[in-house]
Amino acid sequence: MNPEKITVRATTSGQTLEVVVYDKGLDRIQVVLGEGVHSVRCDLTPTRNGSAYVGNAMGREIVYERSREDVKADLARAAGFRDTRR
Repeated sequence: MNPEKITVRATTSGQTLEVVVYDKGLDRIQVVLGEGVHSVRCDLTPTRNGSAYVGNAMGREIVYERSREDVKADLARAAGFRDTRR
């Protein structure tokens, strides 16, 4: 099984990070930063205007720069693929 990975950006440094998606929904995306005993979970929630998802991990703000509509389309696509495999 290949875990889903997304790219997020740290706002202070501008550095991009590839993180593993633990749980994905329209109102919250839960990601895991790091590996092993040093991993940290972070909840990303949509911004007020729905243009991105933001969260804090260890005092640092991270941003997933996809809109709510994009994530909704991703979830629908994933659900559609699951239905066709049955």
